Amino acid sequence: MLLTGRLMLRSLSFASSPSTPTLQEIASNHPAGVAKVVLKKGKTQLFKDGSPMVYSGAVDRVIGRPPPTTGDIVLVADGSEKPIGWGFYNSTSMFRVRLMQLEEETAQDPSSALNPDKLLETRIAAAAMLRQNLGLPSAHTNAYRLVNSEGDRLSGLIVDIFGDLAVIASSAAWVQMYQHQIMDCLSRLNIIKRISWRPTAEILKEEGLDLSDLKKPDLIIPQTRVKVMENQMSYLISLDGQKTGFYADQRENRCFLSTISEGRRVLDMCCYTGGFALNAASGGALDVIGVDTSLPALQLAKENVALNGLDPRRISFLRQDATEFMKAAVSRNESWDIVILDPPKLAPRKKVLKNASGMYRNLNYLAMQLTKRGGLLMTCSCSGAMTQSGMVLRQWLGGKSLLFVRQEQHVTIRLILPI
Repeated sequence: MLLTGRLMLRSLSFASSPSTPTLQEIASNHPAGVAKVVLKKGKTQLFKDGSPMVYSGAVDRVIGRPPPTTGDIVLVADGSEKPIGWGFYNSTSMFRVRLMQLEEETAQDPSSALNPDKLLETRIAAAAMLRQNLGLPSAHTNAYRLVNSEGDRLSGLIVDIFGDLAVIASSAAWVQMYQHQIMDCLSRLNIIKRISWRPTAEILKEEGLDLSDLKKPDLIIPQTRVKVMENQMSYLISLDGQKTGFYADQRENRCFLSTISEGRRVLDMCCYTGGFALNAASGGALDVIGVDTSLPALQLAKENVALNGLDPRRISFLRQDATEFMKAAVSRNESWDIVILDPPKLAPRKKVLKNASGMYRNLNYLAMQLTKRGGLLMTCSCSGAMTQSGMVLRQWLGGKSLLFVRQEQHVTIRLILPI
């Protein structure tokens, strides 16, 4: 695993100099005043260790008159009311506070303390420098994730880069409220010439926002399709498609699949625009089938086959429900050497985790039945509530005995904190 200095944050010592003001002192001089969110007993260490999301159930009380409103800066404090950090408050969301900076970090970066504009400038510049150090962009790849929400300490903000275009996926109220500052920071990066802002409506509704009341950002590009390159493979992507239009966080998994596909039959379930299927075919697979329910996505997948000069006799796409296709294939005793299962997010929130876990179990059980004995199943989940619950392996096993040969966290793209 590759670690950066920023990822090893917890191992550093933050000895404040006598001249460094504390968060409490900075808050005391804040012109608008800063409310304080006090945590329940036993909850403090979790956030000191780096967890960025303060759930409503972790809050004991809020100190401040008038009470904070959504988007306000607040201090987060332990039971003795001593600040441990600061973040953005939300009076509606289950994520009551998104922690942005810990008390100890202000000693290293005091200019960002309770200063969202400066924090955004610092964090976005750091994210860009990290990707540059990891060789992104390169002559063979110009599609990648520049900002990965909690991984880059900017919870609720995703920025994917497609050539000179930055596509911003917003899933937090504070991100919407600071949209112009975010775009200004991105426009200073010389790799970015155009910006597209894509609010995640369903999640923002739970954040208490009515998208019809929000101001539209100034920088919106007119076209809906762009051409990008990833590991020498070319892709047409639709900016009207899912999320940012392309699953940039699967880059390394797509590359890995291409190295193990030679001479094998491959099934790509929930294939979207064919990322995995294309890489399997490029890697020498004998036969590849991609299945999805989206007609526009499948049309792009077929165009991407031609774009990369792949043999259409070795790769095909079907429009069908994943469960229906797999049940029918099981009834015909069909099987594949490699099966990829990358379903859409089934558990976007913890309150639907129980129902979603059953769906994950059923999908994976069917996928395992379609995997030849000695074959490989690549199963994915973009439901953080599922993978962070500790249930994921139990649900995916489905009573089968498996050998886990690889677990991928997309280290160079999807950075996970704490480690």
